[in-house]
Amino acid sequence: QVHLVESGGRLVQAGDSLGLSCAASGRTFSNYNMGWFRQAPGKEREFVAAIRESGSRTYYADSVKGRFTISRDNAKNTVYLQMNSLKHEDTAAYSCAAVQRRTYIPGNWNAYDYWGQGTQVTVAS
Repeated sequence: QVHLVESGGRLVQAGDSLGLSCAASGRTFSNYNMGWFRQAPGKEREFVAAIRESGSRTYYADSVKGRFTISRDNAKNTVYLQMNSLKHEDTAAYSCAAVQRRTYIPGNWNAYDYWGQGTQVTVAS
């Protein structure tokens, strides 16, 4: 079992930057590929970014490419999402997720085994 806790969400203005964190506990964090997803009210869950267990590869949704950066610190059991140039349409509940399988589709939320409760990001226009 992996327990994930997100933090950092808050109300910001369009154009601002914001960093999210996801702290993991319970299993060896470096064995898990990690992802960030988001869900806005009335919309489906949407892939944001993912990172391999070693941090060697990252993946991004087109909507955030060039603005968001995913990273991880395996020594701190934490994955991060740095969000720059935020837009109103980035408003959503952001959740991190973990999967141990080496072969998986990073953008497929069904591939992930463990999820955090989420942290709300609201971008005022």
